[in-house]
Amino acid sequence: MKFLKFTAAFLLLLPVLCFARESDVYIGLSAKYNPNALPKIGVAHFFAKNENSAEEKQSASQLASVVRSDLLRSRYFDVQDNLPKPDLNNLGPLFSKYRKEGIDYLLFAEIAQSAEGQWDIKAFLYDTESQKAILAKNFKSSSKSLRRSAHMLADQIVKLLMGKRGIADTRIAFANDSTGRKEIYMVDYDGYNLTKLTRDKSISLLPRWSSDSSKIFYTTYRRKNPDVYYIDLKEGKIKPLIKTRGLNLIGGVSPDDKSLVLTLSRGENPNIYIKDLDSGAMRRLTDKYGVDGSPSFSPDGKYITFISNRSGNPQVYIMNLATQEARRITKFNWTDSPQWSPNGDWIVFSGRQAPNHPIDIFITDITGSQVRQLTADAGWNEDPTWSPDGRFIAFTTTRAGKRQIYIMDADGSAPHLIANIRGNSFTPNWSK
Repeated sequence: MKFLKFTAAFLLLLPVLCFARESDVYIGLSAKYNPNALPKIGVAHFFAKNENSAEEKQSASQLASVVRSDLLRSRYFDVQDNLPKPDLNNLGPLFSKYRKEGIDYLLFAEIAQSAEGQWDIKAFLYDTESQKAILAKNFKSSSKSLRRSAHMLADQIVKLLMGKRGIADTRIAFANDSTGRKEIYMVDYDGYNLTKLTRDKSISLLPRWSSDSSKIFYTTYRRKNPDVYYIDLKEGKIKPLIKTRGLNLIGGVSPDDKSLVLTLSRGENPNIYIKDLDSGAMRRLTDKYGVDGSPSFSPDGKYITFISNRSGNPQVYIMNLATQEARRITKFNWTDSPQWSPNGDWIVFSGRQAPNHPIDIFITDITGSQVRQLTADAGWNEDPTWSPDGRFIAFTTTRAGKRQIYIMDADGSAPHLIANIRGNSFTPNWSK
């Protein structure tokens, strides 16, 4: 019975199981705490082409607010906002003024309502030193997708100025019990646009995004057995994938979207399998005595990390898929939910170092020689998942009482609630 805490998924399923059975992790990056070392972006007034239109003014204000928030959240820039509306016919003196104030770039936009009822948006980003536009973007947006348009603009600015992928246009999928049953939801990375995806009226959990973010695979008890289904976000449909009697827990999706790694029980202890999504073929990866679970792929698809109690307490292991050789990389009292960082250098997991310790979030390098604790003295912290740029980690925590989703920097700093969502939330997974 000491192994009942092997995995969060097992804890959630326990009542039914008893019956049925480019990226860097930055540690202590000083620029993050020294705004003067960051490039300064001046966000000028986003203005309505028709100054008499209250609707246009409101949409311009919303667009500016979201872009400004995204740039701040990126941690790449010192954002100077609320700058006055620029005189488009006389920008030279404005650039000189802002350059003296240390502002490196000036961002502004114009919005107008088209005849079709959509928004026509013109966004400009100028280098104040060269006084040249380095971004001039025209795009259309509906009112419903205005926030997403702002996210995409912010990501384009991050890519242009930093040469790195932005994460503003990403989402987090998770399970939540606010209806009295566990269902799958998703929410934008900034806590907006909460969307309920399933109505299984059962236990649904462990959502896992495909690498192209068009599908979410998950485990559900909708048919009284833990089966694997997937949500096709483009088609708006939910389809079954694995309905074999026994335990079918989704672990992760391969980087090329061609296979899944899963925990399956086939009349014995749970083991790790790979399923080819084209042929449907299933290949067994583990057959040791004990329980193996919580698998996920490395970013190159050549390895998996997983949890096993084959040496006693559940520990984090790495397996070479070509040879199926596995090695242990942790020496904890208990571990769960390992996830590989996007650059492949780190593995984040939940664990505790001693029997009476709370569960916290840790990272380790792939040799197991460097282990760093990211959370401490703040409830139980579990279910970590990396942002696609590897700079942030989302996780669940009980620090405020109920189980909620927080985001922190990858060094453990700046933890904050993603949104005040009703009920308890479980097993978040960040889109790619």
